[in-house]
Formats: sequence, structure tokens, C-alpha cells
Amino acid sequence: MAEDKKKLTTGFGKPVEDDQNSMTAGWPGPVLMQDVHLVDKLAHFDRERIPERVVHAKGAGAYGYFEVTADVTKYTKAKFLSEVGKRTDLFVRFSTVGGEKGSADAERDPRGFAVKFYTEEGNYDMTGNNTPVFFIRDPLKFPDFIHTQKRNPATNLKDADMFWDFLSLTPESIHQVTILFSDSGTPRTFRNMNGYSSHTFKWYNEKGEHFWVQYHFKTEQGIQNLTREEADVMKSKDPDHATRDLYEAIERGEHPSWRLEMQIMTPEQAESYRFDPFDITKVWPHADFPPITVGRMVLNRNPENYFAEVEQSAFSPGNLVPGIAASPDKMLQARLFSYHDTHLHRLGPNYHLLPVNSTKGCPMNSYQRDGFMRFDSNGGGGPNYYPNSFGGPEPEPKAAEPAFEVSGKAMRQPYNHPNDDFVQAGDLYRKVMTDANRENLRGNIVSHLGGAQKRIQLRQTAIFYKADPDYGRRVAEGLRLDVKEVERLSAMSAEERAKATATD
Repeated sequence: MAEDKKKLTTGFGKPVEDDQNSMTAGWPGPVLMQDVHLVDKLAHFDRERIPERVVHAKGAGAYGYFEVTADVTKYTKAKFLSEVGKRTDLFVRFSTVGGEKGSADAERDPRGFAVKFYTEEGNYDMTGNNTPVFFIRDPLKFPDFIHTQKRNPATNLKDADMFWDFLSLTPESIHQVTILFSDSGTPRTFRNMNGYSSHTFKWYNEKGEHFWVQYHFKTEQGIQNLTREEADVMKSKDPDHATRDLYEAIERGEHPSWRLEMQIMTPEQAESYRFDPFDITKVWPHADFPPITVGRMVLNRNPENYFAEVEQSAFSPGNLVPGIAASPDKMLQARLFSYHDTHLHRLGPNYHLLPVNSTKGCPMNSYQRDGFMRFDSNGGGGPNYYPNSFGGPEPEPKAAEPAFEVSGKAMRQPYNHPNDDFVQAGDLYRKVMTDANRENLRGNIVSHLGGAQKRIQLRQTAIFYKADPDYGRRVAEGLRLDVKEVERLSAMSAEERAKATATD
């Protein structure tokens, strides 16, 4: 029936009589300014693009649920983890990291793995990657690192010199660089990769006891990766292949799932552990802390509108719930600020009210008011200050997390843990990779590092050599570098190596 059709209206509900012809002064015009529908349509179109994410710009998302499969109440009092069989709704966004919104899904790049749990105590966000480590451990280096992964400020082109210059001067990056250029560097799809918290977090129970934990979401579809050659073909064949794959798999009813495993460390173990448990460039070897399975995540519903639900989704490691807290990890400490600050810039001060970001399992009560795009009741006539005697929301002392000791001088301090940055990358190369993996690693590095200046190649290859002599030798031979010179540079300190390979 014609009367059942939806009527086109303006944003304020006025019916639009014609959406094909502008209002003009006679024929053919000119156009009249009084055509408010035209002006509104153009003005809105001019503002359709919100600022692009600086990192994680290209992404895909889906809804689903998390189900608890093991009792973890001795470790955490988080209610959404309080009983076996309990389900919590969630939203997940996968992404590439360095590329722009229009970049290819098959780029060699870490993948973002962000999960928003809509719990009864507020939203809890786990902002992770598909790798268990990261390139740097101090947030002061982060803007510089990201600049090197973007475009040259003069040419606006990707620049191998920028990329490798920074990494070769930042030896702590060797573990992540080795993973990035390994066979794991380009996941075949978002469904065929793991997700990790990378950071260490604090879980605490009803008794006030706390534990240090790391999250591992293990894909139940199996790990699959693209070779360098396959990725190059995919970039031109279907640059959106992973985005397409996730959406179409869910539409077919093939709901992807991940098993959540946790590594758990006591405070006493952390004090004497051979690696710094809060260093994001290191893993906790499974032999030391075997992961335990605690739950399962399933994605079973696609968004109805990409912009509203994926582009405007916003995750922050500062979104925590009682039972889960931050650790002293310096990178995490900075991200607690930076993620929220980015969303305030990109989406506005009320981004938490957008449906995809708003709480689902509990009400949101705060004294924050006003600001752009305040689209709820704005607190009505209730008080906008605390303390008050008019029935406003009160703090809940039971929500406090247990304290932990901090001490030392307030100053800029270099990293000073006795364990070096090369042992885990070397172990990965020697003990985990097959010879075929090692040869693929060599080829992937040579094809990329080969675009950098020779002095940068020497400096970076010396770092590979420090992780494992065979590693450095293979890369040096692939780049036709003097292996003896690489070995000589590897024996130097980072400062000496930088000076020896500086520009004239």
C-alpha cells in the first residue's frame, strides 16, 4: 500500500516533497538560498567525514557474546566473569594499524583486536593486537614511531629509510620486527588470527588479593597467513578482502570464535621474574606461566550501518570494571590517557552516548553535562555537582581496587632491567621457527629493508645478528652486505653503532 511507504523528511521531520530538483528562480535558475533542504543536504554532506583515526584507521567490526567456561573468581571479582556459563554481549573491531582508511587489508602490518564487553558494571574494553608484543616500551617514543610508519613529509610516499632508520636505532623493537616480517606478518583474514592484550593487567578478587594477567584470544578457525607473494596479489585483486570475509562469513552463519586463555602471575612471582612482566616488548614464556582457558568469544551479528557502529566505535584501555585494573606498564599508562583523548577529538565530548559505545548492562550516571551532540536528557533537572543533597549518584567505595607499592625518584629514567632485548627474538628464531619460516623471514625483510640506504641496512642487520648470528648472516647475504662488517657492528653498543653508521 502506498500509504505504508516511509516518507522522506528533513532531519527535523518535515516531509520533503522533491529530492531530485533544487528550488530555482524560474528555469534553469539560479538556485534559491531559501531551499533549506538543499542547503541542509549539502552542509551535512560537507561534514560526513569525521577525522580519521591516526592509527587503526582501516577496520571491520561485529557483535557477539563472551561465555565464561571456567571458574576464575579466585582471581577476579568482575561480575561478567563470576560464573561458568554466564554470557556477556560484546562488540569487536579488527583493524590494520599503520595504513589509511583506504589502504589494503593485506598490508604487512600488525592487526588491531579490540573487544568491548557490555557488562552489568559498565563497559570493559580490551584493546589488543594480533601480536603479543609491541615495538617500543616507552610512550614518549610512540608519536615518532608512528610517524615512521606513515608517509614522508616531503614526498607523501611510504619511505623505507624512515621505517628502518627508527627501528635500527631502537633495538627494543627486534622482537616485534621479527614477528612482523615472519609468516605471521600478514594474517589471511581477521578470523584466522589470534588476539592478545599485549599489556599486563591487574585482576583482583573479593579478598583484595591481586594478580598480574595477560589475555590470549586463540582463533578456533585456525591460524592462516598470506605469503608475501599472495599478499601482493591480494592488494590489487581485493584490497578489502578481510573486511569482506568477516561480513560474509557471519551472513552465511559461519560465526567465528576465539578461546580466551589467560596467563596469571602472582605479585611475588613478578618481583623475581627473569623478565620484566610490565615490558610490552617481552612475552611470558608459556613454560613459565601456562595459559589457562577461561572463556569463549563468538561473533554472530553484523552491524547494520558501518559508519554508526564501526567507524564511530571507540575503545579505551581506561574503560575498566571492578575486578580489573591497570598495571605499571608505561605504554599502558599513557594509553589510558591517549585513547580517550583521541575519541574526544575525533567524535566529541559525548562519544560515550553513541549507541555502539553506550552502556547496555547498566545505567550511566555522572555529573558531566553539556558539550557538542548531547543527545540524551543531559541529566534533566538533577544536580550537576557533587556533593549534593538532592539525591544525585553517590560514589561506591567497594569499587576501589587494591593498592600496590610504588617508590623511587621522579625523573626521566632509562630502562634498566638486566635482561636484554635480543634473547626472546633469538629464541623465536632458533626454537620456534622452521627453516622454511626462517627463509621466508629473510625474504620478507630483504624485500622491504632493501629499499633503505646501505648504512641503515647495516645498522638493522647488526641488530638481527645480535638476536642470532644466523639470522643476521642470512639477511646480510640477501642484501649483499659484508657479513664481517655486520658482525663488527653487532658487537657495539646502540650508541656506538648509531655513530658508526651516521651520515657524513
